[in-house]
Amino acid sequence: MAVGLAGPSPATIDQLPITTDKRDSFVTIDNDVQDAAVLREAMTAEVAARCAQWGFPLSERIQAAFLTVPRHVFAPAVSPEKAYALDIVEVKRSEHGVLVSTMSAPDTQAVQLAQADIRPGMRILEIGSGGYSAALLAELVGPTGHVTTMDIDADVIHQARECLNAAGYERVQAAVADGEYGWQADAPYDRIMVTVGAPDIPPAWQDQLEPDGRIVVPLRMKGISRSLALEPDGNRLVAVSAAVSGFVWMRGDGANDGHLWLLAGKKVGLRIDDGTLEQPNALDGVLAGEPVAAWSGVTVGRSEPFPDLALWMASTLPGFGHLHVDASQAGPDIAVEPGGRQFPFAAVNDDGDSIAYLSIRPAAEGFVEMGAHGYGPHAS
Repeated sequence: MAVGLAGPSPATIDQLPITTDKRDSFVTIDNDVQDAAVLREAMTAEVAARCAQWGFPLSERIQAAFLTVPRHVFAPAVSPEKAYALDIVEVKRSEHGVLVSTMSAPDTQAVQLAQADIRPGMRILEIGSGGYSAALLAELVGPTGHVTTMDIDADVIHQARECLNAAGYERVQAAVADGEYGWQADAPYDRIMVTVGAPDIPPAWQDQLEPDGRIVVPLRMKGISRSLALEPDGNRLVAVSAAVSGFVWMRGDGANDGHLWLLAGKKVGLRIDDGTLEQPNALDGVLAGEPVAAWSGVTVGRSEPFPDLALWMASTLPGFGHLHVDASQAGPDIAVEPGGRQFPFAAVNDDGDSIAYLSIRPAAEGFVEMGAHGYGPHAS
């Protein structure tokens, strides 16, 4: 568990100093309400179909929320068509161009809502804001419930507040604070919804949860992210469902950006979420050598998912990490094996001088064979 019993002083949006240059009205509602409704209906139908395929059928109440909340109002910088696409919408990038806030893809949001099992009258805390998901939560809890949405970034909360007001969800509370410490002012909560990738479960979240409550969080486990629905069981939390997910990483006191090593200039990067390489220079130049291939004889359909394999690798292999390769930069200092496809899941050996990663190659028509490629003196 993450440590820390107290955090920096939080503030609600109404307590923050507002400057007019950042508060110029940027929220505009599409005048063609009928066209927006058509886009919403199409999006909702596609989201429901995808979620059912993934094993998370949407209730009528969740579908009604998607049909009601005007998603385009929460994405004022893009067209309505883009707002209702099954894709993320960028909200903010850092000064270095790194994406730090997004409105998640609607199918991803729908899966989390299905995991949460939200009922009328509940009290909800959302950690990681954008406004749209808070509006969906407000629809689900109804007028007798309460929703607080919070974010560490004041700019994000400013935009969320204006969008919520423009869409008619003034009753949602918006707060600026570090999500690592939750929001004690409105605790306890029936549900805590986390919409940023978290490397751990801070004590504050469990402390602010009702005894029969539920936390839905995209938990990063050695770089593998899964949206987990967690319920208290004595002094521990037990997962009652899990779904593949991907979110921007948590910022603030709970952030963990992992460790990144560049193995071939900027062409290859190795990221290890927890732990470190004792002698990272031992991997210098290994990718320039000939790879050693090992093929398993196990075949899967080209479109068949295998998400549990990544979790198994992360929990079993020491030195597990993610290898990011820019194949377009292949050359004498980085070998890319012919006829194979590289996956990001990799492992460094105990000596730290060799690396292997998961790969596949074509097999019978419509199938691929699972295998691995290794580099370095102990690649085999």
